[in-house]
Amino acid sequence: MNIVELSIHDLVPYENNPRNNIEAVEYVANSIEKFGFKVPIVVDTNNVIVAGHTRYMASKRLGLETVPCIVADDLTEEQIKAFRLADNKVSEIATWDDELLAIELSDIVDIDMSDFGFVDLSDVVAESDDTYTTDINIPQYEPTGENVALGACLDDSKTESLLMEIENSNLSAEEKDFLRKAAQRHNVFNYKNIANYYANASEEMQELMERSALVIIDYEDAIRNGYVQLSSSLETILGEDNE
Repeated sequence: MNIVELSIHDLVPYENNPRNNIEAVEYVANSIEKFGFKVPIVVDTNNVIVAGHTRYMASKRLGLETVPCIVADDLTEEQIKAFRLADNKVSEIATWDDELLAIELSDIVDIDMSDFGFVDLSDVVAESDDTYTTDINIPQYEPTGENVALGACLDDSKTESLLMEIENSNLSAEEKDFLRKAAQRHNVFNYKNIANYYANASEEMQELMERSALVIIDYEDAIRNGYVQLSSSLETILGEDNE
């Protein structure tokens, strides 16, 4: 297996590529920028991309002139088509072990993993067989004192693009309203910037940010505050039983 450097201008995206990876381009670009180009693009003998369209788009975004490639000159045309589909399909089948993922993320302190798509708190909650466990691992961001603009805390470009499409559609008012709400799922929060903004925000803003789960100050306090009434009721009941 020989890895060769090819001009990115010589590479040809496969025109019938059925996989839409546009949302992953930013994260792949961040990965290449942070760690280098570690996974070559696979091309056929005509430099048509077999596997690596996302890395190709990320490379163009970064302005790279050459990229490492593997020329699949040992595959037939049918095998190339099959490999192109198989390479994308296997990534869908793979799943995360949330507990192991949380452990790995908790060991990463100096690298902002939100740059690579780890932005949802549900991605880092360590689940266990104990339904009532309080063992939760969440990336912690210490405020640096930097004054951050509110706009830097949120990337809503995908959401805004979808909202524009929704508004220009011929759908009913009810359908549009439903899709507007669904479009908010594509908002991407930058929790490192949120931590800095929170540190300089007004008391009212801080309280609402906490209630919106944008900032979690102390998980133990959250449990204690949320269940103190239940705990008191149980103590009363147990006390009556003991009497």
